[in-house]
Amino acid sequence: MTDPAAIMMEDNLNQVWNEKNPAVRLKAIERIYSTSATLNHVGNQVTGFDAINTSVTATQKILPPNFVFTKLKPVIINNSIGRLIWGAGPQGAPPVASGMDIANFENGRIKSLYVFLDS
Repeated sequence: MTDPAAIMMEDNLNQVWNEKNPAVRLKAIERIYSTSATLNHVGNQVTGFDAINTSVTATQKILPPNFVFTKLKPVIINNSIGRLIWGAGPQGAPPVASGMDIANFENGRIKSLYVFLDS
């Protein structure tokens, strides 16, 4: 049986980071993240649904329009912490970048997400 937190991390990748429509994405953020959740990029931290949505939009704007995020390995959950290894690149092609998301869960939602980009 798949852990609900692992499913939530995959939903975050597919329904938040791969969603181009900000209104549709915001509904997913409201379902996946806690009200006071933080999104932590290197050198950047935002809090709350709208700020997370704006941050994802800004990230998508610097990527080519055909880029998608894909899960590269199974999600690992250790108590209330989850790890998802991802790749980014043109849809249907091997990734040109990779990284990982580390999520801290609280009350069944993501309380904080740390995004690491491999160099």
